[in-house]
Amino acid sequence: MAQPALSTEIEFDLPPILHNARGGMRTVGVEIEFVGPSAERAVQALQEALGGRLIEEDPHAFALKESAIGDLVVELDSRILHPGKEAGTRHGVLPKIAALFGFAARYLVPCELVTSPIPLDRLQELNRILAVLRGAGAKGTQDALVYAFGLHFNPEVPRLDAATITAFMKSFALLNSWLRREASPDPTRSLLGFADPFPVDYVRRIAAPDYWPDIPAFIDDYLTFNPTRNRDLDLLPLLHHFDEKRVRAVLPNEKINGRPTFHYRLPDARLSDPGWSIAPDWNRWVCVERLAADRERLDAFGVAFLAFEGEDKSWANVAEQVLKS
Repeated sequence: MAQPALSTEIEFDLPPILHNARGGMRTVGVEIEFVGPSAERAVQALQEALGGRLIEEDPHAFALKESAIGDLVVELDSRILHPGKEAGTRHGVLPKIAALFGFAARYLVPCELVTSPIPLDRLQELNRILAVLRGAGAKGTQDALVYAFGLHFNPEVPRLDAATITAFMKSFALLNSWLRREASPDPTRSLLGFADPFPVDYVRRIAAPDYWPDIPAFIDDYLTFNPTRNRDLDLLPLLHHFDEKRVRAVLPNEKINGRPTFHYRLPDARLSDPGWSIAPDWNRWVCVERLAADRERLDAFGVAFLAFEGEDKSWANVAEQVLKS
């Protein structure tokens, strides 16, 4: 008699702080880039599997409302292909040109699936999306012709105060070498400016145990060293949420939508791998949250970093040991 197959499904870890300041379950939005099917074909496959109402926003952008796992958007990942989303451009020649260009560009420009915020205790359901997209012919980083594709997490900030934001930034920067070693992002993403690490001078500044600024000082320091979206943990949406005027004074024209979330954009999307799950990358993010929640260990880790004189790969080994302790 044949033995039942062992489950290879990976569990999603939960962070130490599950609820926001209002007492509700924290949420996380997820973004997955892929190529293969058109945005329309991909969202149709998702509707067949998950139900919901399909809405065409333009020829290359579709929303799926009230599906079994919430609202979704699938669109070609290029701002210029969706001029109708900008005020005053929904009608006229420009949207028609963008639509025609999009039909040609979709063989080079990836699609992006964006979920609505999902409660942390329902993350397991997102793996259903991966199976549906694969069934529709979606491909990931392994089949990229020009550049690799990203998997992004937008976890809700547990508390909107300076200490919380600083602790997360410290934790992420101190664990960055380990995160990069474990996630092993495709080199083209750094070469093309999608997910660079933070400058060493900035990391050394924030690693100091006495670095606990207020919100305005934190924003000023961040913008001084990081006047760009090109970071593996992009804080610009969060800082914009805190103080739009302060951010716009430095980045008046950058595309930034303020929201009370982090924007973790280091991992690759590997839909071509039939065994790929988003769980391992999420679980590594949870390691960042666990360290951020332990002030004593975080301060000691910062002291160790400032005294360390080895290479990044050696620091990754130190970080691994800290996580195991």
